[in-house]
Amino acid sequence: MEIDDYRLVGLHVTDRCLEVPLDWMHPDDGRTISVFFREVCGPAQKEAQLPLLVFLQGGPGGKSPRPTSSGPGWLLDAVKKYRVILPDQRGTGRSSRITGATMNAMKDAQAAADYLAHFDAHAIVADLEHIRKNAYQGACWETLGQSYGGFLTLSYLSHAPEGLVKCYIAGGLPSLSPNPDEVYQRTYAQVAKKMRAYYARFPQDAQKLNAIADYIQVHQPRLPNGDVLTVRRFQSLGLMIGMGNGAERLHWLIEEAFVDERQSALNHHFLLEVMVLTGFDENPLFAALHENIYASPNAHGAWAAERERQQHPEFAEDHRPLYLTGEMIYPWMFEEISVLRPFKEAVEVLAHKPLPRPFYDPARLANNSVPVAAVIYFDDMYVDVELSLQTAEAVENLTYWLTNEFEHDGLRQDSKVFEKLQSLVQDR
Repeated sequence: MEIDDYRLVGLHVTDRCLEVPLDWMHPDDGRTISVFFREVCGPAQKEAQLPLLVFLQGGPGGKSPRPTSSGPGWLLDAVKKYRVILPDQRGTGRSSRITGATMNAMKDAQAAADYLAHFDAHAIVADLEHIRKNAYQGACWETLGQSYGGFLTLSYLSHAPEGLVKCYIAGGLPSLSPNPDEVYQRTYAQVAKKMRAYYARFPQDAQKLNAIADYIQVHQPRLPNGDVLTVRRFQSLGLMIGMGNGAERLHWLIEEAFVDERQSALNHHFLLEVMVLTGFDENPLFAALHENIYASPNAHGAWAAERERQQHPEFAEDHRPLYLTGEMIYPWMFEEISVLRPFKEAVEVLAHKPLPRPFYDPARLANNSVPVAAVIYFDDMYVDVELSLQTAEAVENLTYWLTNEFEHDGLRQDSKVFEKLQSLVQDR
């Protein structure tokens, strides 16, 4: 089970791994995958009996943060009290990571879609329960969920609350009756609001983004990996602007987009950064599974983001000023982005595949006894504030903090977010 045991400055780290069933609905069919998790504590507390805190990473398709002596800040605070568990969710990082090669090995699109369906919230919760029971002798633990980690928290509370002591959620309270069309109606409006704020802050950037889009339309430049850069792929950089420093990062990215003032060509380093930021090399599951997180037995994505985009002409490729898009996944991505091409047929099947059982149990959540603290970001571009507030009122024993002090990644921005969440439940 233990893979490695070592020290970083101020941290003791133990890497661990367990085999789990691929299909938790049929655990005896012989198919297994490997789930990796990292255990972090203070160097002097390696053998101490510490409360357990498991971090639920955002995503979907996100691996756990890799700790360093400088952060993330919430982790450095947490190890003063907890033994922190950092799992790579199945299919990510070192947990039987899914790549294009995985998809290419499938016999057909249906088999590939069925395989991807085993990597949803139900399976992640089952993996966590397996880890808790087998690596930690069944000790109950606390959870800290960032973004999609909040979605996982509500699934955990719905289906296995007996393993939980307390739960903390940062920017991740989803609707308990998810409707993909409603989600994108709301989030497109929020992205448009962010773009207006961006142009108010950096007025000259409208001209710069327009010029880049015009150049792309005429010249169809290639990225360093050979992909053709299209305007709609360039627009997907808008995913950045809902984060704490995202607007600044975008501003500095486009500052040196062209090689000269005549705008005769795009800089290689600019194209390289765009390739990385829009390429999904690190997390193809984010694209493959994204709309599925809003699915229910009565509603599935079927490219809801693409449908809704047609209702918002300000996001058209030829609209000026150019509006970037946000956390939206489109079918064309699986044609234009080389890393995603092997997923194309499987994702098309998955987009129309009914969800066998809901991710959340509203009745059970209405009678929840596990203390939960959530921060809801008023200006969140990714998780709608009104839907989050509806959910907060529907979950018993949940206390929330509504704030406009932070963007969606407030937990990473400032360790006081985790401190505040802990204070909300410390006496409960």
